[in-house]
Amino acid sequence: MDENEFLADRFEAHRGRLKAVAYRMLGSLSEADDAVQEAWLRLSRTDAGQVENLAGWLTTVTGRVCLDMLRSRASRREDPLEEHLPDPVVSPAGGIEPEHEALLADSVGLALLVVLESLTPAERLAFVLHDMFAVPFEEIAPMVGRTPAAARQLASRARRRVQRTAPAPDLDLTRQRQVVDAFLAASRGGDFDALVAVLDPDVLLRVDTPGGLRVVRGATDVAGQSLLFSRSTSTTQLAYAALPALVNGTAGVIGTLDGRPFSVMSFTILEGGIVGIDILADPTRVAHLDLTALGI
Repeated sequence: MDENEFLADRFEAHRGRLKAVAYRMLGSLSEADDAVQEAWLRLSRTDAGQVENLAGWLTTVTGRVCLDMLRSRASRREDPLEEHLPDPVVSPAGGIEPEHEALLADSVGLALLVVLESLTPAERLAFVLHDMFAVPFEEIAPMVGRTPAAARQLASRARRRVQRTAPAPDLDLTRQRQVVDAFLAASRGGDFDALVAVLDPDVLLRVDTPGGLRVVRGATDVAGQSLLFSRSTSTTQLAYAALPALVNGTAGVIGTLDGRPFSVMSFTILEGGIVGIDILADPTRVAHLDLTALGI
């Protein structure tokens, strides 16, 4: 094995962790792959023999790449309609696929990623690297041009926002599925009261459509939207089905029409009630998801 092959093998051993860093930073699977590839290119141009802690070096480099990508994205974004849900990671209902385990460690649900999208690039970097990957603030500080104390403050502000707006959901998958099934049954049956009963009073519905992100809040309004959608699918000539799946490690649903996927639904459940529903309903984005493990 020559030196390049040896270096490539060492890099591959860290790829899963690096993609996990990049996914949390960017919320985009394709951009996460791009960031990891850039980290490899930078490593290949470096004297790796001088790198004492390769895992730490690669994590830092990936973080820097993602920070630059976030800043570039922010400078281009002028229209609020450009806001969208992060890319979902979809697995069969029976369990997370091995290649997704590192990506979804620490229960990285869509609701958490949405909150991360609201942070400044520097806050997001400080929170992700420190709170999720235990990178010391002394290493984060030069990346954001701050002192370690200031980097600590960035992470603290981000942490407070996460705790306030994305509380830790119930982790019992069996209970999650029971709640989701109750929601679907009430929706199909046109039972408004049963829908409201399974929804938290302040439930938040986010629907990512080709026209932008639509937001509905409150059990009454969300139940009404669900019944409206149920009626519309029941009158179409296409066969609608809701296939159980795991979306970012939690109970979710893939909506299909005549066997073709058209939506991905993710549920955030807290104390037995649905506090959040995130729906990716952009046909272009859904078409790019890898759903082969679900047989569709």
